[in-house]
Order: sequence, then C-alpha cells, then structure tokens
Amino acid sequence: MGTADNETLSPAPSSPAPSFSQRREWSQDQAISYLMAQGIENPDCLSLAAGFVDFETLPVELSRKAYAELLDDPQTARKYLQYGTTAGSDRLRDQLIKHLAKLEETTVEELGIDRNQLVLTTGSQQLLAILADVLFDPGDICLVAAPTYFVFLGVLAGVGAEVITVEGDEGGIKVDALEAQLEQLKQEGILSRVKMLYLVSYYENPTGVSVDADRRQPIVDLVTKYSTDHQIVLLEDAAYRELRYDGPKLPSLWSCDPTHSQVVLAQTFSKSFAPGFRTGFGVLPKSLVQPVIDRKGNEDFGSSHFNQNLIATVLERGWYEDHVFEVCENYQKKRDAMLAALAEEFSDLQQEVSWFVPHGGLYVWLSVPEKLETGFNSELFAYATNVEKVMYVPGQLCYPHAERKNQMRLSFGVLNPDGIRLGIARLANSIRHSLK
Repeated sequence: MGTADNETLSPAPSSPAPSFSQRREWSQDQAISYLMAQGIENPDCLSLAAGFVDFETLPVELSRKAYAELLDDPQTARKYLQYGTTAGSDRLRDQLIKHLAKLEETTVEELGIDRNQLVLTTGSQQLLAILADVLFDPGDICLVAAPTYFVFLGVLAGVGAEVITVEGDEGGIKVDALEAQLEQLKQEGILSRVKMLYLVSYYENPTGVSVDADRRQPIVDLVTKYSTDHQIVLLEDAAYRELRYDGPKLPSLWSCDPTHSQVVLAQTFSKSFAPGFRTGFGVLPKSLVQPVIDRKGNEDFGSSHFNQNLIATVLERGWYEDHVFEVCENYQKKRDAMLAALAEEFSDLQQEVSWFVPHGGLYVWLSVPEKLETGFNSELFAYATNVEKVMYVPGQLCYPHAERKNQMRLSFGVLNPDGIRLGIARLANSIRHSLK
C-alpha cells in the first residue's frame, strides 16, 4: 500500500551506542594513532617522527629467493601455507636458538634453553601486549625507565596498570634509584602490586640510550631480590639489539639471569630485516610459556606460519647476517648525517639545545629550553608541521604523566642523508621562531 499524501514518515529511531568495556576506555586516544594520522594528513612534511625502517634497505631480493625456495616443492610448500602451531614454527625456533647463541657469544649447549621456551609472535609488539594481558590486573604496577617507549605506555594504560617511572641517565636506568623505588613500595606495603620492570636495553626507543654493562647484573639481582611473595618479571625489550654501529658490545639482561626464570627477552626481525613479515619472538621463563600461549591462542592461534619459515630460510642460508651488516652501514651514515646537521644548525644554541649521541638504533633524543613545549598543542609543533613542514615525536609522550615537556624524539630511519639535513634545518628554524 502507498503512503497517503498527508501522511509523514517518522524518522527511524537511532540505535543505542555500544556499551564499551573499561579496557576500551583505558585504551582510547593513543598517541600512535594521532601520529599516523598526522603523517597521512601532512604528506609534504619531512618526517623525523616515523620509527619506520629505511625503504631502500628492505630485502627484496633475499625475500624473493627465500619465497621461491619455500614454494619450490609443492608438497613442502603446502605445509608452509597451512596453519602452524600457536608457539610457532619448530624450524624457526631451532634456528633462533643458534642465532641467540651467536648474539650471546656462547654455544647452543651453554645457552641452556630449548625451543619450548621460545614463542613466535606477530612482531615483538604482540608479545608485549600479551604479557601485559596475562600479568596485570587493574591497579597493578609496572616500573619503567623515564622516558620510555610510548606505545608500551599505551598498552599498560589499556590494561589499567599503574606506571611508576625510575630515574635514568646516559647509562640507562639508575641502579640506586631502582632500589630506592622498590624499597619504598615495600615499605608502603604495595610491593605485591609490582608485576614488571620494563626496559629497552639497547639503543632505547626513544632516547638511543643503552643500559651500561656494569648496571645489567645489579638490575637483574635487584629484581630477583624483591621477588619475595611473587615474581617481578623483568621484560627486556631488545628490538634494536642488532642495530649497533659503534660503542661497546653489551651482554643482554637475559644473560645475567642464569636460571632464565626472571627475565623475558623480546626481539624482532622488524628492524633488522623487514617489518612486513611481522615476525618477533620471546624467550620466556618456563612459568610464563603456557600463559602466553593460552592468551595468544585466543587471539590468533599462531602468527604467520609462512613468514616464520621464510625467516628460517634466510637464517639457514646465511643471508641474514650479511643483510644486517649492510643495514647497519646504511644507518650509521644516516645517524652521522643527523648528528652533523644538529651540530651545524644549533652551533649558536649549544647551551640551550642538547642531544644524546647513540651507538645504535634509530633515534636521537633532543632537549630544548624548558620554556618551550614540544607537544601536539604547542606553538612549536604547529609551526614545525604547518610552516616548516617537518615532524617529530613530542617527548612528553614518553612519560606516563608528561613529566617533561621540552624534549623530542628524532628518527633517522626513513629519510636519506640529504632529507635528514633538510629536516634538521627546518626543525632549527622552528625552534628559533618559537624562542623569539
């Protein structure tokens, strides 16, 4: 039947909004999403912000060779194209034990672990998120160095964890400050809420700082000492471990835990090989293996089986080490270009602008006069992105409560040396403008 001319249709009632979980509320408005959006909305900006790897060093030919080898025999290829296990490819985990022994400069036998303590993940970021899920209830405490990796701060916020910072310097987190903080929490009767100490141990994101060699064993010993009624997990994020350009070789924190019961070692192939394969791994205390696998099983029951076996092929054929050498040579040139540009562009502001010189990784940490703020809503950020067309990561994102507002993270990962020099010149212009 038609509608009469004098009849009006009532608007359809709007659907009620979903009732979101508390974890959804905790995880909203994350800085990483805003930064990604800024990059898309400002395509003409030179990015000193993106923590991406260098486009030109991505291993196209190596990947093509490994891909062809995996698909050469149809029967074997179908195995790689099938589901794997939640813990990950046995083949890659066996290769990783050999690879880890090389990094630790020891033998597979002396390493003291087997493949059952390794879990393969979708990048190391997934491992960080799963560990937060299985360890933290709302109100539990995570200790971090100040500043720290801001994306993990978002992960912790998403599970309702309380973050307490521990003072650091150019040698990483301070041992005496860590001990004082743990003792204070013990005296306050809340040590039982401390579930984790999180450290980026090599060429830290965001500062480029590494934990000094002589601090590593004392840090592990302290965490062990204060693990009284429950274990405080020391999560060592070693995402940048293999991007070393000069400076001392450093033992892992994990190697300072002879029982391998206190420290989780998280590494990834995203920075050293290719992020597109999204392959990372964790070396876990035996007590954490099943909880992590159970939680991962709920999410994806296993990361990409094909990608894991491609990485295994690259390791088996000896192609990986040569690639990492080339990557490090390239990044060292770009780091040096950034440091030289900073020295040139800020030659007249050396008393007001300072930066840390990293021995590896992808980042330089810059401090400007305290009267300047670097945040998204600051005059400096607006002028840099809209006028000078250069972008950086505001340093306050790397503190849980934005304790410092006059710092920034600069990445030399994406731009070539000429682009880096131009980006630093634009940044210097922005800072000078804001200092007027």
